[in-house]
Amino acid sequence: MASSMKLEIKDLHASVEGKEILKGVNLTVTQGETHALMGPNGSGKSTLAYTLMGHPKYQVTSGQALIDGESILGITPDKRVKKGLFLAFQYPVSVQGVSMFSFLRAAYNNSRPAGTDPPTIFEFREVVAEKLKMLEMDNAFLTRYLNEGFSGGEKKRAEILQMALMQPKFAVLDETDSGLDIDALRIVAEGINKVSGPGTGMLLITHYQRILKYVKPQFVHVMYQGRIIESGGEDLSRLLEEKGYTWIKGYGGEEEAPTQPAA
Repeated sequence: MASSMKLEIKDLHASVEGKEILKGVNLTVTQGETHALMGPNGSGKSTLAYTLMGHPKYQVTSGQALIDGESILGITPDKRVKKGLFLAFQYPVSVQGVSMFSFLRAAYNNSRPAGTDPPTIFEFREVVAEKLKMLEMDNAFLTRYLNEGFSGGEKKRAEILQMALMQPKFAVLDETDSGLDIDALRIVAEGINKVSGPGTGMLLITHYQRILKYVKPQFVHVMYQGRIIESGGEDLSRLLEEKGYTWIKGYGGEEEAPTQPAA
């Protein structure tokens, strides 16, 4: 039986426009594990997500990010996808004129290993129909333009559908619960649970404990001022809900202003 792959982040430092945001992040996620990354605004959580995916605004100054022992820092975002990395955005963009079906087919084909033939359009229809059924989503979803006129919940469900199709080895979900009401949050969380499994390591970035009532992490980490300052099990998220962050050793001082990726 093949051993599980790991996403390893080692002493990772990264800057935005010359300002250091990540100041030595260390984290290992193994396939089949669910990790929650929590922390206040400006702590570097989203910066970590965009740095891992290779957004050009985020410059790595030192450290490593490895999948199965191989560095992903020197390769383009599309090649990181082929290595098995997936990012669900906090603010998914809308693209008028591009149908969900066309977008999902392009994403699916791009995620396949090099040298493999893409499925025919009929084969892909069968694949996507299976995932829609699993996630209890209507086929009409595919005919709409990418995120155009979507509610917050629909945008996040579209990202989960994309993840279900691509079956990444590691998925980074950047504040998937952001802007969702209670019903939408539950539906999106159920989708995450259906997609997760032994083949996918999950890094769930969130401000709040509420999504963790539905998606149960084995590991919880607290990020503050560009470093992970505390790690524990699911009970750590409950402590944070009750007591906030101030009790954690290493927490204190001025928070950094949050950064957003370039449009």
